[in-house]
Amino acid sequence: MVFGGVVPYIPQYRDIRRTQNAEGFSTYVCLVLLVANILRILFWFGRHFEAPLLWQSVVMILTMLLMLRLCTQVRVANELNMKRRSFAATDSKDEEVKVTSRRSFLASRWCSCGPVVMPSRRPTSC
Repeated sequence: MVFGGVVPYIPQYRDIRRTQNAEGFSTYVCLVLLVANILRILFWFGRHFEAPLLWQSVVMILTMLLMLRLCTQVRVANELNMKRRSFAATDSKDEEVKVTSRRSFLASRWCSCGPVVMPSRRPTSC
């Protein structure tokens, strides 16, 4: 009874660790289970219930913390790999880096009647 809630997470933990991909696992599930089990433990202080249920909450909290730790490590490692790849791609000599051209401040001005296309140094009047 104590470890019954943890058993479904063992294959998920192993799969995430093996593939280094945590995209299919929702951390919101961990959040909900952490809150529920913490509330159950707090309820125990007000009104004692069976010890196996208390231990089940403790084991589930530890399991959810382990799952969150693994998911965080995997996601951070994946984000760092993506940043390294994009940095390496822009640093490569084979690939041109495109710089967006900025329009000059004087290239176009706006007035109440719309944009004025002709560059000018003096204020425009409509």
